[in-house]
Amino acid sequence: MARHYRPYTPDQPYLLPPSPADWLRRDHLAYCVRDLVAELDLAAIEAGYSHDGRGAPPYHPRMLVSVLLYAWCNHIYSSRRIARLCTDDLGGRFLAAGHTPDHRCINDFRLRHGAALRALFTQSLLLCQAAGMVTLGQVALDGTKVAGAASKHKAMSYDRMEKAAARLQEEVDRILAQAQAEDAADDAQFGKEALGSSLPEELQRRETRLAKIREAKAALEAEAKAAAKRKQDAHAARQRAREERGEGKLGGKPPADPEGVLPEPKAQRNFTDPESRIMKAGNGSWVQGYNGQVAVDTHPQVIVACGLTNQAADEPHLAQQVEQVIANTGALPGQLLADPGYFSALAVLYLEYRGIVPLIPPDRQRHGTPAEPVAPLTEAELASLGAVEKQRHRVSTAAGRADYAKRKATVEPVIGQIKGCPGNPGFCGFLRRGLVKCEQEWGWVCATHNFRKYIRQVLAPRRLAVAA
Repeated sequence: MARHYRPYTPDQPYLLPPSPADWLRRDHLAYCVRDLVAELDLAAIEAGYSHDGRGAPPYHPRMLVSVLLYAWCNHIYSSRRIARLCTDDLGGRFLAAGHTPDHRCINDFRLRHGAALRALFTQSLLLCQAAGMVTLGQVALDGTKVAGAASKHKAMSYDRMEKAAARLQEEVDRILAQAQAEDAADDAQFGKEALGSSLPEELQRRETRLAKIREAKAALEAEAKAAAKRKQDAHAARQRAREERGEGKLGGKPPADPEGVLPEPKAQRNFTDPESRIMKAGNGSWVQGYNGQVAVDTHPQVIVACGLTNQAADEPHLAQQVEQVIANTGALPGQLLADPGYFSALAVLYLEYRGIVPLIPPDRQRHGTPAEPVAPLTEAELASLGAVEKQRHRVSTAAGRADYAKRKATVEPVIGQIKGCPGNPGFCGFLRRGLVKCEQEWGWVCATHNFRKYIRQVLAPRRLAVAA
């Protein structure tokens, strides 16, 4: 007996234009992104366009921001893949409203408005704060090494630069001498007026490499001299302060003269992205990139501060991140949770001065911490302890252990959600080069994380409630 099916004619043209509402569910991400971008202030982006009537009208900035945000929420960062969303993805086509910007247009928009797009992080935090998603009772701080758009094999240490420069100079001199001898032989055979051969390709290649190495070597030397000058100025400032107080000279060896300072032999510089650095990642591997910092509120994992530097150590970033939290939210965190990489006596004193309770264990393996929780000390007893003993005691009490355990459930999942995993990759590395551009890119990524939280907590439930 013949079986009957529903009609299937994929080539059948539509008699009436279809509505996206017929295909996209009520709480689809595209609708939520449209509602979200409608709440954003894009005056800084719109101010970059002239309205003199010349030329073809540009794409609306709100459309391009919507498409970009929709792509970032889906962990799509390539401009070519974003352009394909406007034609191949129903949500992307809805947000593009039928427009088809190509990858050059999308990339130019990101480059032109990099600072304004970075400022979306502040707006994302303000939206989450207005929705009651930021409490600041506990803030967890952590860093992650993010790969740059450069290979670690394109980096060279200062010691190797000196050796390579000397070797290449010898090779250039040898090739030049050989070329001069060949030119003299040609002159003798064909005459001086005959056209000679062009500069040997081998010589051109070596001279180019030698020039790059000398440029990188000079940059490392300039950085070393600048660092020595800062130390010398700081030493002179401390000496003047002592003299004003009527005290003697500072003890110890004075700082070295900046003019005679050379970089450390192992100081490295990358030829592709000179501002990136080789850093050790959490899994033990080495990456050529930057150190991305995030400060996260414990619930519901909203990023309240972010930053990017080319300094591998985490501790120097603590004060800057805390000050950014205060500036972004207008309030002080109650407690700061951080791993031992952020510990220093100065960092603890800074947090206590700011009125923030630090919970930063001084020992990575918690050496000396008993198996059972210890009884908490009084404030007077704690005040008599040094920074190391005080923090070691706090993470040894039952309450301290419970609070510190929230760090792993707060900031580390956020980094995992941003960077993804092998089966579900997220933000794998920067597409741009240079500290300023990469810092802007890191700000976009952190803003997208907050926007996703806001969509999940506020916009999607709101749309479902209206539909009901």
